[in-house]
Amino acid sequence: MTMEFKEQSITRDFRKELWTPFLTAIREYKLISSGDHIAVCISGGKDSMLLAKMMQILQRHSDTAFQLSFLAMDPGYSPQNRERLLENAKLLQIPLVMFQTDIFSGISQEGLRSPCYTCAKMRRGHLYKHAQTLGCNKIALGHHFDDVIETTVLAMFYGSQLQGMIPKLHSTNFPGMELIRPLYCVREQDIIAWRDANHLSFLDCACAVARKNQESQDGSKRQEIKQLIQNIHKTHPAVEKCIFRSIHNVHLDTFPGYRTRGTDHSFLENYRPPSET
Repeated sequence: MTMEFKEQSITRDFRKELWTPFLTAIREYKLISSGDHIAVCISGGKDSMLLAKMMQILQRHSDTAFQLSFLAMDPGYSPQNRERLLENAKLLQIPLVMFQTDIFSGISQEGLRSPCYTCAKMRRGHLYKHAQTLGCNKIALGHHFDDVIETTVLAMFYGSQLQGMIPKLHSTNFPGMELIRPLYCVREQDIIAWRDANHLSFLDCACAVARKNQESQDGSKRQEIKQLIQNIHKTHPAVEKCIFRSIHNVHLDTFPGYRTRGTDHSFLENYRPPSET
């Protein structure tokens, strides 16, 4: 199977499932501007590897001029996982810039209740910092449609809040840097279908700490939510789209409270007695 075929499988065979929603997110959420230098962050999993390939194809054919750097961090992978990441990058012709950290080692020594959250936060900080050294003004992550809706339900069920995942945001710790999510409208099942159709094998979770944590809790809360949505889908096939659309259609006037820019607000702030309305 040639590299040319793999590229065509994105823009031709999976055009409706992958390429079109990818372009839709970039256009609707204004993720890329002329002159951008974007660090595409690659973990070695299916999502980030596909994102890297799609961004590479887009750069060649887009009327908007932008630069790309493909940034991979080794947070403490085993030699086998590191080698698989490098082999897949070579197969997909993605020129990686790789740097080393000891995040996995630090997380394992901390004994944290939520190692995945802490790890993700630490990894993002390192990615921002190294992206800046490459002259980038944006980093692109591989969060997809299912990550968005699962995060929404997860926050409500276990975080006691209505919280979404927006397509782009400014970094609070790295001024001038922005995070974008070009796979925002792409379904995970379609990424899996593309991977399997091309007989590709990417990294899953390469962290032994996270695997141990999930086993001890009989599966992660995110997996729990994923399964819940799948169960509801059996009787309500549009449930995923409904959740996704709901975060684009928030009616603040119907909520007793909300938070914006770190400040809590109550509906009572604008509530008036009948005599004043």
